[in-house]
Amino acid sequence: MEEDASHGPLHGIRVVEFAGLGPGPFAAMLLADAGADVIRVDRPAVPVDGGALTRGRPWIGLDLKTGTGRATALALARRADVLIEGFRPGVMERLGLGPEVCLAANPRLVYGRMTGWGQDGPRAHEAGHDINYLAETGALRSIARCGEAPVPPLNLVGDYGGGGMLLAFGITTALLERHTSGRGQVVDAAMTDGVSLLMTGIWSRAAQGRWSGEPGTNDIDSGAPFYDVYPTADGEYMAVGAIEPRFWTRLLDGLGLDPAELPEQWDRERWPAAKKRVAEVFAGRSRAEWTAVFADRDACVTPVLSMAEAPDAPQIAARGTLHRGPDGPQPAPAPRLGRTPLRVRTPSTAADVLERWGVVPSERR
Repeated sequence: MEEDASHGPLHGIRVVEFAGLGPGPFAAMLLADAGADVIRVDRPAVPVDGGALTRGRPWIGLDLKTGTGRATALALARRADVLIEGFRPGVMERLGLGPEVCLAANPRLVYGRMTGWGQDGPRAHEAGHDINYLAETGALRSIARCGEAPVPPLNLVGDYGGGGMLLAFGITTALLERHTSGRGQVVDAAMTDGVSLLMTGIWSRAAQGRWSGEPGTNDIDSGAPFYDVYPTADGEYMAVGAIEPRFWTRLLDGLGLDPAELPEQWDRERWPAAKKRVAEVFAGRSRAEWTAVFADRDACVTPVLSMAEAPDAPQIAARGTLHRGPDGPQPAPAPRLGRTPLRVRTPSTAADVLERWGVVPSERR
């Protein structure tokens, strides 16, 4: 099959991905969408089905516990620009495929490592999931309504935002640096580091005395009447983000509320009373009715849609943000580049990749 990466910004970049779950495949997907030539190394039997997460690249089954499997994997690393692995620290070393071995074989290799806790520290060898990394960094405790338990924000913050995107960013910076030095290096991407980076704005607010340690009492954590989600008469919800004064004014106008009957927008002590009044009004109409009311007001008020509804939302549909894949809707590649666009690639076969890279599987030698 003909390679389908000629117009991507990462065309010509070869990536060998050691199969995992969540953030590692997400980083590999981003690179594949950008035109990199990616091959996924998985178990010899049935590969992990990651749905959209494994799009755009073929897989090869290798038993890394055998000499032939390791030899083929090392041959791939020798010809690759990037290696991605998401095992616990020390696993690749025990397989004979650690950074020292691979960089000795290929000094230009960018060796990307994805973990939750990082390659060192007292928890480095412990198991964990997104929720654990959020808990350790202070992020999870900050995502809660006043007086209620923290709410896990799916696994978006650790696995994907603070994990896979961080790894992809680290890999691209290392590739850029390689143009100057001619040398590869190890990228140690830890979800605890990434989550902490995503919390930069909150840490800045706290340092400036603009953030209370009590969740659900701040301006963007459901404490304020102008930044929250309100139930409607039909059991649906409207999202309000009317932070700036002009948006607050338009919100009240759309709700039919006289500003005089509510406290001043930034009167924190009276936020609970203001929220109660706003909630009472929203509860009087359906989501569709409120959507119509705020359609042209530019008040930062939007309906809260389900995943089933999202693909048909006017803005999402117009930009093709979600497109229909073989198994249902999936996110389109992003961001959008003007000259070398990202796109979902039609993967070539593993055999084509091996031939293109000049790798002969060890069992055939």
